[in-house]
Amino acid sequence: MTHAHSFHIPVMGIGFTIDTPLKVSQFGMDSVISLVDDILLEKLRKMYCEKFEIKYTEITEKIDDFRAKRITSYLDLMHELAQKKFDVFKNTTAETANGIRDYFNMLPDTSSIKKEFKKLTADYFNLEEIQNWVKEHMAMGSIDVNIMTKVDKDNYIKNEKLPSEYNDAHAALRGFANSSLRSSVILSAGMNPRLYSYLEQFEDFYPDENGHIKKKIVLKVSDYRSALIQGKFLAKKGLWVSEYRIESGLNCGGHAFATDGYLMGPILHQFKENRNDLIASVHEILVGALTQKNRLIPKKGLPLKITAQGGVGTAEEHQFILDHYNVDSVGWGTPFLLVPEATTVDDNTRDKLMEAKEDDLYLSNTSPLGIPFHSLKGNTKDDEKFNLINKGRPGSSCPKKFVALNKDLTDKGICIASRQYQHLKIKELESLELSPAQYQSKYEKIVEKSCTCVGLGTSALLAYGLDTKTEGEGVSICPGPSMAYFSKIVSLNEMTDHIYGRTNVISRTDRPNMFVKELYIYIDYLKDKIEEAKEAVTDRQKKYLSTFTNNLKDGIAYYHSVFNTLKGSFENTKSQIVFDLDRGLKTLHLMEKEINTL
Repeated sequence: MTHAHSFHIPVMGIGFTIDTPLKVSQFGMDSVISLVDDILLEKLRKMYCEKFEIKYTEITEKIDDFRAKRITSYLDLMHELAQKKFDVFKNTTAETANGIRDYFNMLPDTSSIKKEFKKLTADYFNLEEIQNWVKEHMAMGSIDVNIMTKVDKDNYIKNEKLPSEYNDAHAALRGFANSSLRSSVILSAGMNPRLYSYLEQFEDFYPDENGHIKKKIVLKVSDYRSALIQGKFLAKKGLWVSEYRIESGLNCGGHAFATDGYLMGPILHQFKENRNDLIASVHEILVGALTQKNRLIPKKGLPLKITAQGGVGTAEEHQFILDHYNVDSVGWGTPFLLVPEATTVDDNTRDKLMEAKEDDLYLSNTSPLGIPFHSLKGNTKDDEKFNLINKGRPGSSCPKKFVALNKDLTDKGICIASRQYQHLKIKELESLELSPAQYQSKYEKIVEKSCTCVGLGTSALLAYGLDTKTEGEGVSICPGPSMAYFSKIVSLNEMTDHIYGRTNVISRTDRPNMFVKELYIYIDYLKDKIEEAKEAVTDRQKKYLSTFTNNLKDGIAYYHSVFNTLKGSFENTKSQIVFDLDRGLKTLHLMEKEINTL
């Protein structure tokens, strides 16, 4: 049994899933650690070493290649602790018997292994008889990692620029590659050709003759074309993409990579229809590249997983995506922020999340990466930012510099949320002869950027009572829009039961279908783009807006064809879904007229 569950827990922020594998992998659940912040990883490594009485030697910035070594050491520690925990767990004793039952009870009811376990233990729980069976059939969840490919800052020693392999994303990749893990690296935020090429240097990313890959490559994508391009690029280097993780462009947490109006349903349909072609075309390139490199050729075709995530909130939606689109797993992120047994969130932030409604969750421009970013009103990192603005000292002190990427004003990259950058930009602004209204508009766009690379990790420090002298206590939080429909703390068992339809943790009755929710988020996004274009529209902008609108209309037509012919799913909500689709189409017709008059 390779995968116990039909869901996975994606990466959330920088610190919210920083140690999730240690909490959930014993139950067969896959989860993902962010590798952005090696400083945070080192602090947690020290904490866990002290907790489990393991010798700790600090990896300081004076050590060569400290970032990669910190990451390797943390991942090795997580692997060691999680494996020990799992081994004790499955070594069936009277003390662990209830835990064993929990493991199998949490599996989906359709699981053949769960059915077999129930048969074996129907009358009594004989430890000797079941011990070997349990060891053979219990699988530990995968400890995966995430690297944002764009967060690949240059690094220096005494003003001398280091080679590209010391860039942040490169060092993170090396840290994972040198670890003892047998798992996957999820590459997100788009294609980074130099980083992708760096993968070639590590043996663990290549398949053996039996098709086994010690460290698998997973690409987070928002459309089929991107998957095909990136898959072929890596195949030409002899590297196989083991999974394409499809994420909704806007109905997700964290950074939002909007498509040109392509909705999730049609995208999933395209992957379903072209899956075999994708495998065949990329595999052919892979074999050619491996032959050219004089490397082993797998005896048979390599497996490919297609997974999906973004806005899923009910068991019915979960099962529909699995069945209708033949995906291998569904990602559940945002709801797990309210599961203390799974994620690491400080109490104050978790309280804010429980109280959040639709209007409290918004797509912001606060990220210094210049990518739309899901945020929560009233987060303490924004409070910190506004206090600095009010004091006349906007911008962060930039203690970690992970997104110090902008070189418009300096030779070395600086972060656009930093005090240094904002000071220079405001001085530049003051030299222009602008009206008060123009000045204020441009000023607000400069100072709205927030220090998210620190804020997204601080919650973990607060949760564990660790020192925040460098970071401060401001917390950034990046839940998806679905947070509005989850409003109470739940146990890991309760959330798993909710995913598989054995209970319902959502008290509200007005939650829209995930596909409808995504459509309306895209409509709001389009409205904002139309407003922006009104200032000084170009032919290119008009073409983009028209294409965007037409793609949304095509998406609605696709959903009409699906829901009008669907049997056995969404029977109680189908009429409301169709009504909402029609309402969305009417809105788009009005917006189309507005675009034409720009």
